[in-house]
Amino acid sequence: MTAETTGQKTQASGSQASGSGEPGNLDDLLDRLGEAGRNDQDGKVSVDDIWHTIGQRSFGPLLLVAGLVVITPLGGIPSVPTIFGVIVILIAGQLLLGRRNFWLPGFLRRLRTDRGKLDKSIRVSRPVARFVDRLIKPRLTWLTRTPWNRVIAGVAVALAAIMPPLELVPMGAAVPAAAITAFGLALVAHDGVLALIAFAISLGGFVLVGTQLL
Repeated sequence: MTAETTGQKTQASGSQASGSGEPGNLDDLLDRLGEAGRNDQDGKVSVDDIWHTIGQRSFGPLLLVAGLVVITPLGGIPSVPTIFGVIVILIAGQLLLGRRNFWLPGFLRRLRTDRGKLDKSIRVSRPVARFVDRLIKPRLTWLTRTPWNRVIAGVAVALAAIMPPLELVPMGAAVPAAAITAFGLALVAHDGVLALIAFAISLGGFVLVGTQLL
């Protein structure tokens, strides 16, 4: 993923949302990712395209897509785990500060990747997404509401902070990214059991960074 500018180009998808409301499950989220930047003619999709497709106030879906990108083939591109780690820190940090509308700096929103790479990641993820969607459901919903969503945000910040150094470990960033994905999906589906699983995966991520890098 590279920071490319388009001169006079205006992000067509920036002025419209794909669908209404938040995605209801992982398969729905993949559908929306597939629509991000679809009107662009240069074969690229930007963070801004994804940002507007998912929604600027949707903490769970934004957390979910940031983690999902890193555990798909896109996560193998150098610097992608670091970029999305920074995005998670900014979004989760703003939730901790009580903001309702999230903000990202322009240079991050202008980062783009090839449409073909995103489409391939979506295709690879689709069977897993449909399997996972059959397992999740609303349960222990209090774990996905305030104040627990703030606890999740704090853990997400810590997980995102260890993603850049874990780029040095083959597939290392996938562990904290998997926890971030699980947290995001738990918030989307109001599944507190999945949130508990995400806390357990988070512990694995912290152990990994401790054993491999410290």
